[in-house]
Amino acid sequence: MALQSGFHNNTSEYGTVGLILAPIKPPLYSATMQTNEIKNVLDNLYDSRSPRHLANDPLSFCHIYPDPADREVAAVIASAFAYGNVGIILRTLKSIFAELGSSPRRYVAAFEPSQGIRTFSGFKHRFNDGRDLCALLWSIRMMIEQAGSVEAFFLRGYNADAEDMTEALNSYAASVLSLDYMPVFGGDNIPAGSYFRFLFPAPASGSACKRLCMFLRWVARPNDGIDLGLWHRISPALLIIPVDTHISRISRYLGFTGRKTADWRMAREITAALRRLDPGDPVKYDFSLAHLGISEGCDGKDGTRCLNCSIARICPQYSSR
Repeated sequence: MALQSGFHNNTSEYGTVGLILAPIKPPLYSATMQTNEIKNVLDNLYDSRSPRHLANDPLSFCHIYPDPADREVAAVIASAFAYGNVGIILRTLKSIFAELGSSPRRYVAAFEPSQGIRTFSGFKHRFNDGRDLCALLWSIRMMIEQAGSVEAFFLRGYNADAEDMTEALNSYAASVLSLDYMPVFGGDNIPAGSYFRFLFPAPASGSACKRLCMFLRWVARPNDGIDLGLWHRISPALLIIPVDTHISRISRYLGFTGRKTADWRMAREITAALRRLDPGDPVKYDFSLAHLGISEGCDGKDGTRCLNCSIARICPQYSSR
């Protein structure tokens, strides 16, 4: 199984700076724009989501499988490798799921690292290699064997009374990385040179944890034709928006954040702004906002893209042209 993906120098999810949570600032837009106007525009944008957007998103691989157990496993895998150019991401995932067959859950339940290392010897997605993929598959098997499902494993560190998902994600990442990976790496610990840890960042490091937040959005938000609605014990109100290059840029345009670095503080700040629009489901807007960049070509440079943009009337980028 061979797949070589290009490398882009963007490792914001793999930060090592310690994190002290600061008070969340009020949205910057409040002084210049009515909340109701922004909400109406973003609600219309949410309603405009389409199968075309889904087909251009790693979440599409979860929709292949009708069984919720398969979808859960597919979501862990698809979100883990959702970094870099979207075309490369989709090509990577297509190759993985072709090997996993009709039931990812059944595949990981029987997964043996010794065979997997041979099967995925040619795998490469940017700086993750076949051994990292095998460690991911092994971790899913271990989570299921220990707790019955990935959801039950995650819930061990979840507190429904918490302010948001910060501590739950810290707990989840630490718990996954503390599993026994000797069958994969041949030693007591994950090797220092392995990029497997990159697949499970934590807010405590300062990382925006984009892919883990995206995974939680997929599984914990209600089934709306895009997100999956697989987990029912996590409140969507506590989710944090997955911050990628598109979300960070567009959120700055809209005044949802004044920060320049895509880190956990930015993610919480943007989420706080969106929570004022929909307190019970703030990250519902993530998919459609992100696809303004992913699928519609918004890059902040080409003004012709602004002419037909769904958020033009609330976006200063359009009014300044």
